[in-house]
Amino acid sequence: MRILVNAGPWLPVPPSGYGGIETVIATLVPELRRAGVHVTLATVGPSTIEADAYLRPLDAPQFASIALPYNQVSGIAHAHMQGIVQAVYDGGTWDLVHDHLEVVGPAVFAAVGPAAPPVLQTLHWDLAKHSAFYSSFNGRGRIRFAAVSQSQLDRAPQALQRQCIGIVPLAAPPAQDVHVDKAEHALVLARINRDKGQDTAVRICRRAGLPLVLAGPVAGINDPVELDRRLAAGDGQLASHPDARYFQEEVRPLLDGERYRWIGGVEGEAKERVLRSARVLLAPNRWAEPGATGVVEALSRGIPVVGTPLGVLPSLVDHGRTGFLAAGEQELARFVTKVDSIRAQDCIEAAAAWTPEAMAASYLRLYDQLIQEAT
Repeated sequence: MRILVNAGPWLPVPPSGYGGIETVIATLVPELRRAGVHVTLATVGPSTIEADAYLRPLDAPQFASIALPYNQVSGIAHAHMQGIVQAVYDGGTWDLVHDHLEVVGPAVFAAVGPAAPPVLQTLHWDLAKHSAFYSSFNGRGRIRFAAVSQSQLDRAPQALQRQCIGIVPLAAPPAQDVHVDKAEHALVLARINRDKGQDTAVRICRRAGLPLVLAGPVAGINDPVELDRRLAAGDGQLASHPDARYFQEEVRPLLDGERYRWIGGVEGEAKERVLRSARVLLAPNRWAEPGATGVVEALSRGIPVVGTPLGVLPSLVDHGRTGFLAAGEQELARFVTKVDSIRAQDCIEAAAAWTPEAMAASYLRLYDQLIQEAT
């Protein structure tokens, strides 16, 4: 089987620090190749994941531009897709495209028509987000969809639900084999964004008397020194970025640089160490997160999770057994003080089904189904 995996133009695969979609792709591709699938990866220049072939329509990751006004950013995804379309017309022979680029991916492939292979798009986002598109889109049997959780699919327009052929829970990369001593800190492992609730995390940890580490980029910037340098230099584009404004106005005033600190984006062994040494992972989301790979990573390493009962979290976190869920800050702070009652083994066992092998096997079944339906 020959598959084109479209990761999009935003971040490399694997990502440097934050990158939920790209982390999923980096987890999936090796398993597909182990199963004998020939994988072509459509990505950006710095990607290092091993694949059988690559398409790199754009050299540099474009994530720093993703929150710019529409008239400044709308051409980026289309430029990436133009490179893929050209490869199709140049004779690329793929049995199926596994697409991960919201809206633009299926729209462009639908416009190409029968010249394009069948397409399976994984839906990584809140499906209330693009209702105008997904409530009217018709893939005509050649473009179908996979959700990442039932709670996500429940929020989808009816037209999209009818074109969804499966639910495939996200898996996280396996833990690295490093020795880590347990520390006292709580951890938020996510890009700095108001929907992720880092300001809430600081307040509940202050209330609970627990130190906190925030790990994740601000407006695509992983290095705190670089962020300060660019802001001090008057980088207006950065200063106006919604995530940078949120950090500067709502999060940074709550930090002290010691007990409550932002360390920037982390990857590899550094990420493994800060996660596995954490006392608890916090997910005080303000949005219905559909997949939550960070939660899966934490549970698979025996780290309990405390978060809000939105999106996929109630299906990942067993309240009282692998963590706690609550809507209000006072209750979240109370539960943070109770995480020592959670057994690490219960967390590990709860995450045992969300393996890379299981995710790849589920997608292989959907690939076969779609290829058969489209022929």
